[in-house]
Amino acid sequence: MPDFDLLVVGGGPGGYVAAIRAAQRGLRVGLVEKERPGGVCLNWGCIPTKAMLRSAEIFQTITAAADFGIHADNVRYDFAAVRRRKDDIVERLTGGVASLLAANGVTVIEGHARFTGPTSVEVFEAGSSPIFPGGPRYAAAPTATATRTLSAKDVVIATGSVPARLPIPGADLPGVITSDGAFGLTEVPGRLVVIGGSAVGAEWASLFASFGSQVTVVEMQDTLVPLEDADVGAALGRSFTERGITVLTGSTVEAITQADALRVTVAGEHARELAADVVLVGVGRRPNTADLGLDTAGVATDTRGFIPVDEQLRTGVEHVYAIGDVTGRALLAHVASHQGLTAADVIAGHPAHIDYTAIPAATFTHPEIASVGLTEAKARAAGHDVVTARFPFAALGRAQTFGDTEGFVKIVAGQRHREVLGVHIIGPSASDLITEGALAISLEATLDELADTIHAHPTLGEIGMEAALAGLGLPVHIAPRKR
Repeated sequence: MPDFDLLVVGGGPGGYVAAIRAAQRGLRVGLVEKERPGGVCLNWGCIPTKAMLRSAEIFQTITAAADFGIHADNVRYDFAAVRRRKDDIVERLTGGVASLLAANGVTVIEGHARFTGPTSVEVFEAGSSPIFPGGPRYAAAPTATATRTLSAKDVVIATGSVPARLPIPGADLPGVITSDGAFGLTEVPGRLVVIGGSAVGAEWASLFASFGSQVTVVEMQDTLVPLEDADVGAALGRSFTERGITVLTGSTVEAITQADALRVTVAGEHARELAADVVLVGVGRRPNTADLGLDTAGVATDTRGFIPVDEQLRTGVEHVYAIGDVTGRALLAHVASHQGLTAADVIAGHPAHIDYTAIPAATFTHPEIASVGLTEAKARAAGHDVVTARFPFAALGRAQTFGDTEGFVKIVAGQRHREVLGVHIIGPSASDLITEGALAISLEATLDELADTIHAHPTLGEIGMEAALAGLGLPVHIAPRKR
């Protein structure tokens, strides 16, 4: 008899959710995890960065307090305290996940799992991290001696992803870090070069600029956050520039050298040499499948190293499933969680599948960015005749009282039926507002239905209604578009 009905390898937002759901369905569940429960999201990604970004936002707001009629003298930040607050939040949340796993009867096994067959693993001690003390142990090779062996009827691979490294000269120099390494910084760098202007790079750039760093962002594409709608990326570039962040789009880094400081050679549209105290590589992530023994399990990967799965998260090997970043479908914590729920239900014999039609995404820069569905360019490329609806936060009463009027909402809709195809937001509370867009796409809502829905006033949320009215050619609080 196997040790477990289900063994989950990896305890991130996909793995721990899958384990809890499977236990709720009556399965005997084991979970193997190297770190504290919560994976990258709770320990090295979503939560700690947002905690630090909140501190940066508070500092930025207080320094502008006079605009609100409030006078605060000698405003300064304590970066050590910022880091302690982040650590406290992480500890509370990871402890909460551990308690939930225990309350649901999930057996947690600490260590690194390596497959010895499709549904059996050896567990090794995780070792220590070479990145920095207390760093993620996934960066270190496991120890040589297995501590135990485990078997299960079904296995879920939920090992997530790790920061991608650039194959450029000097990328391994001291002071060149990834997003994980940024948590090891004990002081705000005076000069920071961020390689990559996607969500990860843009968030760190925004954070350290708020604390006074001289920040330069180098992005290969024509706009920042290139996966977002082009109008949003252009708006973020303008906002960053106004904040004193140097934005070098259409450019790449050719090499990094060490002299009196780090020297970054930039090629392309904005070729130059930059001096930096720290270089942060934020160019994306790669699947965390190193030393898992996937070949032994017979689990195939694609050319990028991700594990292909079907709509019920099955791999090509019977009784082996994969969820989260390791599948490469959408490297987002909330997607991993939904995949975990789906896989657990399927394994427990309940019909389920995952629909990727409406996946919201958020980038916690200042201003915030959030989106769901098709960009305007992708909608046109897919053959849609589109109409775009747009409304600025500056015309919204609540945004004026809030003191944050930068940005807009843009809705991409079909020309004939006015169905919502995509919603794109840059501005205050974008990450909270995007849920209405996701629901609109899921329910196949139209601009007319958004416009006819009564929204509370004065709120930031009514901007969706206002944008829909503008898209119908019936705007109330902005001048009509000239035809």
